[in-house]
Amino acid sequence: MVRATFSGFNTALSALQANQKRLDITGQNLSNMNTAGYTRQQLEASSLNYTNPVSHYSNGNETAVGFGVSMDRVSQIRDPYLDIQYRSQSADCSYTNRLQTALNSLSKVLDETTISGIRQAFDDVLSTLTSMQDPAKVSDPIYESELRTKMQSVCNLFNQASRQITQAEQNEFQRLTGEGSSEQGDVQKINDILRQIGDLNVQIKRNQVAGHPSLELQDKRNLLLDELSGYIPVETRYYKDNGAVIGKKDWPDDLEVSMNYIDAKGKSQKLILVNGSDLGADGLTKNYGQLSVLKGDHQTAASVSDPANISIKFEKAPSYKGNGQAATNNVYAELKGIRFEGGSLQASLDMLQKTGTGNVINGSTAVDDVRGYQYYSGKLDQLASTFAKSMNDINNGKKHTDKNLLSNSTNDSTTGITAGNIGISKGWISGTVHISTDGTNRTDTILDMITAMKDTKKLNGKTFADYMNNLSTQLASDSSSNQTALKTGTTVLNSIQDSRDSLSGVSLDEEATNMMAYVSAYNAASRLMTALDEVLNTLISNTGA
Repeated sequence: MVRATFSGFNTALSALQANQKRLDITGQNLSNMNTAGYTRQQLEASSLNYTNPVSHYSNGNETAVGFGVSMDRVSQIRDPYLDIQYRSQSADCSYTNRLQTALNSLSKVLDETTISGIRQAFDDVLSTLTSMQDPAKVSDPIYESELRTKMQSVCNLFNQASRQITQAEQNEFQRLTGEGSSEQGDVQKINDILRQIGDLNVQIKRNQVAGHPSLELQDKRNLLLDELSGYIPVETRYYKDNGAVIGKKDWPDDLEVSMNYIDAKGKSQKLILVNGSDLGADGLTKNYGQLSVLKGDHQTAASVSDPANISIKFEKAPSYKGNGQAATNNVYAELKGIRFEGGSLQASLDMLQKTGTGNVINGSTAVDDVRGYQYYSGKLDQLASTFAKSMNDINNGKKHTDKNLLSNSTNDSTTGITAGNIGISKGWISGTVHISTDGTNRTDTILDMITAMKDTKKLNGKTFADYMNNLSTQLASDSSSNQTALKTGTTVLNSIQDSRDSLSGVSLDEEATNMMAYVSAYNAASRLMTALDEVLNTLISNTGA
């Protein structure tokens, strides 16, 4: 007996259809060669087995032969492990990149390598004091006016630097929350991405249940996941839902997106941000969480940067009970004293909250290891306060008379002097206060001021000018170290991206090679069908002739 008359034709037909589909997929790949986020597609096929295997009743002359090829599905060529690596490295790079942005904004204020800043202003004060050592010049209003002008210049530079640091701090907070800005902050961007991923989960699942793979929608979701990983460390998990279809092998997977963080006790925790595609019994309840930043009762940037007044609050993705109703327990999670292992969100929080003490932050296990805005602002305040106290004490002399040269410009007092409010006292401006000449010699006050400008005891072994130099050097060191980390991280990230592209990206050479192979296979299947037609014609026409 020969095989069933048209079984051979069916085999050839399945080969034609499979290779035609492979050519279609190749065309789809080539047309999306430059599409951002596109993942190379392939046809998954399997052999059609012999449906009636030989049994012990057969005479032994029959050999099992299959019936062609089955097109199972179109799938993406993607490595989940590379995705995990990429997103983890993306969080690290985004952290250092955001940190570098903040350090660059500080360098515009404190880097005095190319501009005449506070350090030079101190040198100018010292130069003027040196020229006033002559007893005849101490009470000369021209020289005193010059000294007042030089000190006014110091005060102005302190005020300007303080304002610029405060503005940089406010800009950082705007990058975090978007408040007071026309652009979206990290909070809005994260929430928008979570919403899009949640909606895509639902749409992809519905399409897959209806038999449509929705590969392009999966590409869009993967792009969003890559973008989200730059803000916070995320982890993805594919799973079957808990419904009655759990046992069905072909039932499509759900995607869970979670956020990893270290809690206040130093333990690793996970918070679910996107909970698959389950919308609850009503089919409307959202399946994703939301983020917000809490500032306490204070609104100013200075209070926001206080670790006690800023915390992260996530509305977790709902977890549904058996009746499809969202569980009400632990829906909101206020995260105080927590830290993320990377991401631009954590970089902004570090720059706003940390002061570089190296100690453990109260109420958590997080280390205060980043010199943020408050660190440099505090150092400037210390320098301004020490300078003002030193000059005032010298001019007041041992009698402690009220002859203050520098004061808090908000109330003309000597209390609470900072870089932001230091100024010339009203008495010195009006002429009721002058450089003191009450010492043994008329020049004692000037000489003591010169000594104070060179004194290294009040500021940890540094003069006023050296202290400013050291502050600029510290910032340069922080920036250089962070730049090195950023370059290294970017190199690793690009390497992982190259590995992903080599697997999931479209290669013109590879697709052209595949195209030629598929055309050859298509031609061979066509020739098989022609040969079968000739055999069948011989059988019909010549048998029994």
